[in-house]
Amino acid sequence: MSIIGSLLVLVGALFCLLGALGLWRMPDVYNRIQAGTKAVTLGVLATLSGVALLQPGWWPKLAAIGALLLLTNPVGSSVIARALYRAGVRPWQAPDKGEH
Repeated sequence: MSIIGSLLVLVGALFCLLGALGLWRMPDVYNRIQAGTKAVTLGVLATLSGVALLQPGWWPKLAAIGALLLLTNPVGSSVIARALYRAGVRPWQAPDKGEH
């Protein structure tokens, strides 16, 4: 269980790193919200699962944290995206390849 737990923690850290990279590389705020929300949610859930395997006595607290994360992350990102859209922030458009 120790090896599996450690691998899950490592996978979770990798997904969190990829989420941070997505925040840095995406062209507009909507893509950044999606990259941050999806990758970091998956990363934190994998990390929580790994810690639950490494520390079995903590699983009720870790399960509560994971459930709260699954409920709040999508709602929070959706509310932020809707507020940005209502404030007039338009999604990024790729430049036309035919224009000079």
